[in-house]
Amino acid sequence: MDRRLVALADAHGVSTWYEDWRHRRVDVAPETVVGVLGLLGVDATSPSAVADALAAVRAVDRAALPPTVVLTHGTTRALPGPGVVTLEDGSRRTVDTELPGDLPLGWHRLACAGREATLVVVPRRLPAPPPTWGWMLQLYALTSEHSWGMGDLGDLAEFTGWAGTNGAGLVLLNPLHAVGPSHPVAASPYSPASRRFVNPLYLRVADTAAYRAADPPTRAIVDALRPDRGDLIDYDEVWATKRHALELLHPYAGPVDLDADPALTSFATWCALAERHGNDWRAWLAELHHPDAPAVAEQRRQLADRVAFHAWLQQLCDEQLDAVTAAARAAGMPVGVVHDLAVGIDPGGADGWQLADVLAQGVRVGAPPDDFNQLGQDWGLAAWRPDRLAATGYAAYRDMLRRTLRHAGGLRVDHVAGLWRLWWVPPGGGAADGTYVRYDAEAMLGILALEAHRAGAVVVGEDLGTVQPEVTRGLRERNMLGSTVLWFTRDDDGDFVAPSRWPRNALATISTHDLPTAPGFLAGEQVRVRDELKLLSTDTAVERARAAEERERLLAMLRAEGLLPDGELSSDDEEVDDEEVVVAMHAALAASPARLLGVSLYDVLGEVRQPNMPGTVDEYPNWRLPLPATVAQIRTDPRVARIAALLTEARPRPAR
Repeated sequence: MDRRLVALADAHGVSTWYEDWRHRRVDVAPETVVGVLGLLGVDATSPSAVADALAAVRAVDRAALPPTVVLTHGTTRALPGPGVVTLEDGSRRTVDTELPGDLPLGWHRLACAGREATLVVVPRRLPAPPPTWGWMLQLYALTSEHSWGMGDLGDLAEFTGWAGTNGAGLVLLNPLHAVGPSHPVAASPYSPASRRFVNPLYLRVADTAAYRAADPPTRAIVDALRPDRGDLIDYDEVWATKRHALELLHPYAGPVDLDADPALTSFATWCALAERHGNDWRAWLAELHHPDAPAVAEQRRQLADRVAFHAWLQQLCDEQLDAVTAAARAAGMPVGVVHDLAVGIDPGGADGWQLADVLAQGVRVGAPPDDFNQLGQDWGLAAWRPDRLAATGYAAYRDMLRRTLRHAGGLRVDHVAGLWRLWWVPPGGGAADGTYVRYDAEAMLGILALEAHRAGAVVVGEDLGTVQPEVTRGLRERNMLGSTVLWFTRDDDGDFVAPSRWPRNALATISTHDLPTAPGFLAGEQVRVRDELKLLSTDTAVERARAAEERERLLAMLRAEGLLPDGELSSDDEEVDDEEVVVAMHAALAASPARLLGVSLYDVLGEVRQPNMPGTVDEYPNWRLPLPATVAQIRTDPRVARIAALLTEARPRPAR
């Protein structure tokens, strides 16, 4: 690659090579670098364009004040001259040629050397998370006699209160991000239309003031709409019936002040337009492509009732999430509800429309090739433009975090390495035809720490897979937790590592939503179903033998640790009782030093099917599997009680 192109790419945070999962150097194709630079507004399509762009980079005064300054509390930073800091409370402080270390945490303004900048003072670290354990839930899977075909926020409030009074200190959820309102309804919680607003599919219709205010005939009609629980979750049926019911109740609701929250009004406008024109704004008429366009204002006027309806739905979501938070607090949970932040958004969704000025238009986020995905991964998600984030004072990132943390005792950040770098695939390229783009990790991580600090929330980063050491180190330095998964705790020979050697600074779990459940692993279900779906790259017999060997390695570790007695056999005295092995796996979690322990109800209730099968869309019922027991049955299940007692003994709650 031409050295000038390399220098230009480096100046804009675009990698020209990377280290793969085998720690081998992989050089990025020049056309990929040129394409990604183009997504950042940099023309590198010819030698003269590269020379001009490089000259522009070198002409920048590196001593000048940048658009955003992130300062860790207790540290200082040199300035190009004297300045004035306007604190977020409106007061002012004059500074000499250095920012002092005693500035308060928060979002301030800095004027210096003829320029103004956003000044963010962030905490050095968060308080250490309290050692505790809790349940991991796919909320859609948690059903009861009151829910409409899938789990809802009423189910969550009931379950959270019960879990807290039975020793659990947290409940970790799948993302509750909003999806598009038109059919078909998106099933994946990791491809949301918006990360700032909530999916109204999770509303409990009967837990609304409008339902209570409605006349008996209307309530009877609403009650009759309730769909029954099926073998699989039908999101389209749930949304069609729930939306109809809420439309019947909307006249009984009070007004929503659309002037109080411009971002909510803009989101509700997108929802109203999406009902009319489809969920992908890129397919709308060009005159509707910008939220501030005159045609959008006219459509907002015409669709005023629908805009108010969708804003009301978000108000209901806030109210019901408040009830969940109250249930966790009343039960004495030391952490409470931990929400999940997806790594990106559907580029055609609400955030793609509202936040287009800080997103890289046309990019698709994914991951480079590795041992499990040899062609790479294309998640089809939009990405922040790091330069635009800095230029706008990280306002969009901050506001997203604030809205997510409003109802959270904790936040799990999916693919947390994306705060350091993301794999960008330019238009026209395959998943492997991408490269990494760097972000300002000091800013991304520091702002996350500030907003979590203000919300009193713990932070868990999903740092699985090929992750640079600086990611794990950066999390640890801020008292943010990483992720430890039993399936991946192996030594160089492939043997399972003793729990005592697991990291302390982590959320420890047996599995994840993308991996086999504990019963599924023991039964070899991951081989059977992948063979059925034609997802295996090797011979089925070889995969079965590998699965059997891994099972034996797991049993050997559990026995060596005294967690599974040698004599623990099933009734036919031929095989180890899988239910006892599942208990022993949870005993391994309990024996680890990890600060937080997460337990999946799929594991405890004997479900062999995993929630999501990577590499499939409709071939497998991804995100559609209900739990094999209702909330009422879970509360009385002896397997659940046994695991809860085991983990409560290992992580006893401090006296209140």
